[in-house]
Amino acid sequence: MNVRHAVQALWAIIRREVLKFIRQYGRLASALVRPLLWLAVFAAGFRNVFGIAVNEPYDTYIPYDVYIAPGLVGMVLLFNGMQSSLAMVYDREMGLMRLLLTAPLPRWWILLAKLCATAALSLLQALAFVLVAWALGTELPLLGPQTPMVLAAAVGAALMLGALGLLLSVHIKQLENFAGTMNFVIFPMYFMSTALYPLWKLEESGAEWVWWIARFNPFTHAVEWLRFALYGKDPGIAPLVVLGTLALCFALAAWGYDPQRGFGALTKRGPGGPA
Repeated sequence: MNVRHAVQALWAIIRREVLKFIRQYGRLASALVRPLLWLAVFAAGFRNVFGIAVNEPYDTYIPYDVYIAPGLVGMVLLFNGMQSSLAMVYDREMGLMRLLLTAPLPRWWILLAKLCATAALSLLQALAFVLVAWALGTELPLLGPQTPMVLAAAVGAALMLGALGLLLSVHIKQLENFAGTMNFVIFPMYFMSTALYPLWKLEESGAEWVWWIARFNPFTHAVEWLRFALYGKDPGIAPLVVLGTLALCFALAAWGYDPQRGFGALTKRGPGGPA
């Protein structure tokens, strides 16, 4: 593989996705409305209902909106990662993926470029959310010695959720199936995590089966990695879970997009179907 050619292709794909996103003003607005509603309405309504005890990574009591802010950043990353799956299905149905995947580059590199483009868009949307949240009075400790840790956690989470979207795009046959598939992924993944409530509260409330699911949910570890990174604390095994999930999802997606060895919907279309 020619390194210069590969880097040019990587940059071209990322640039195409970013420019397309910039032209779609409504896409950014829709990406921000959902978490901002949670922040401005849900957090305000439950500010005095849920008591957040002093627990890692916090050294003192915090407002509820500060607690859920990393989870809402994760929501932005999650929804954009899933939306990338929709874009992949659309490109496949329109024949664009056929042209892209026949480029004189390894197929996994093309998919990696798409994944990097998805992560870049996710991070741009997350940054926009953090700025608007700051304007609403919810400040997160982004700047300081912990900044590299925060960036690593955000990039890791964006790549993991983008890889999950990439894997799902292998199995979604048509655009009409997208909404149903996403409902079985996005909502369980988000609500059965620590995005809105601490893990110990689930165990304390007696919802043991939810606690077990949340404990092994990779989205929980993505949120916790980001939450601990904001305060410069050790996130434990969270980075290993996130990076391991990223590697597994990407490997399975690359296998699924290989017509010789793949599985799922792509391998059942035959030579006449879209790539």
